[in-house]
Amino acid sequence: MPKFRFPHPLVLLVGFILLAVALSYVLPAGRFERREDAVTKREVVVPGSYHLVPATPVSPLDAVTAIPRGLQEAADVIFLVFLAGGAFTVVDQTGALRRGVDWLVQKLRGREALVIPVVALLFATMGALENMQEEIVPLVPVLLVLMRRMRYPVLTAAAVSIGAAAVGAAFSPLNPFQVGIAQKLAGLPLLSGMGFRMVFLAVALLIWIGGTLRYALRHRETAPLGAADATELEAEAAAQEGGHRHGLVLLLLLATFVYFAYGVLELGWDFGQMSALFFVLGVAAGLVGGLGLTGTAEGFIAGFKDIAFSGMLIGFARAIFVVLEQGQIVDTIVNGMSAPLAHLPVTLSALGMLGVHTALHLPVPSVSGQAVLTMPILTPLSDLLGLSRQVTVLAYQYGAGLCELITPTNGALMAIVAACGVRFDQWWKFALPLYLLLVLLAVVAIVLAIALGV
Repeated sequence: MPKFRFPHPLVLLVGFILLAVALSYVLPAGRFERREDAVTKREVVVPGSYHLVPATPVSPLDAVTAIPRGLQEAADVIFLVFLAGGAFTVVDQTGALRRGVDWLVQKLRGREALVIPVVALLFATMGALENMQEEIVPLVPVLLVLMRRMRYPVLTAAAVSIGAAAVGAAFSPLNPFQVGIAQKLAGLPLLSGMGFRMVFLAVALLIWIGGTLRYALRHRETAPLGAADATELEAEAAAQEGGHRHGLVLLLLLATFVYFAYGVLELGWDFGQMSALFFVLGVAAGLVGGLGLTGTAEGFIAGFKDIAFSGMLIGFARAIFVVLEQGQIVDTIVNGMSAPLAHLPVTLSALGMLGVHTALHLPVPSVSGQAVLTMPILTPLSDLLGLSRQVTVLAYQYGAGLCELITPTNGALMAIVAACGVRFDQWWKFALPLYLLLVLLAVVAIVLAIALGV
């Protein structure tokens, strides 16, 4: 009997596109009325306004054209992935990146396990601050070099980056794209419930980072970095020409990261500015690193080739939502899942909201989009049930945010796992036990929040 083989990521995403097409023929088309929210300036649904509309099943031709439409709608993100991927390839070809990692390996000899919690906390912080996801894709080459030099499995690069960022975002007390939007739509003060969220954020990160460290140490290559290896590295470093060039390139890389963080957090950059910054980094690094104009251009081209598959996955994932919108069944799915909650006891209703948000995140892969779609419906419902609005926000935050760890409609996750050279079933095998532990933690948090009157 042939052994089951998990589908290729592209096959998996096309399968979901076809499933969305099939649902457009099965589910009734329906829409909520929408209005602009005065606080968030976003379009939100009007509670109780769901109504049926003429069916618009997606034809085979429309299903195929949804793929280029998905690529167009995700163009800003895809261009960021290409330009940043090309820039990091240029940096790598100067030799500076590997030399910097080798230096770090020497400094941490015997304490390599520190790398995982430090890097994971960095990405978790960025996830908590600004919902970092697609921006991680260009950083994968740096993480892969680091993990390979530490002799950790390549899956660890995805775990400490996209995994830690997703956990940080899901339990964040101030992520503007998740809890921030949800609290505004629920009429709650920003940063309210911060102390409660911080406690569970710490526990969640302990679970994720502890699980990642355990996996990395169990699957680490057995040969340690001994004195002979260190001596060889030092000899190689000493023998390399242009050491000062490498230092300048690494300094340039550090300055880029600092300015990148400032631009995102303080200047409100979108993907266009981020892409431009990485392009400048690549050009400057190539010239400073001695590659010349032609060598720099060739480095960009090599990077484009390496990152192409990851970038395309983001567009294919977006195409699923394009089909669901075209079939006008997204609102039908939301209405069908939220309506039964009105007949449940308070605690079960809150936990039901957690389940609804988890299930909804498959067809609605945007956390901010899910907030504006569901919070106007669930907030009045929670008032009728006597359920705290803060708990309603927690259910959304944990349900949608944690689903980012496992759903194949998360284009950034698919792209990063693919860039690491890891099969998606391997990622699931690693992430699913930790995900279930985090969901259990979310259940505990919601039940405790109800008991404490948060």
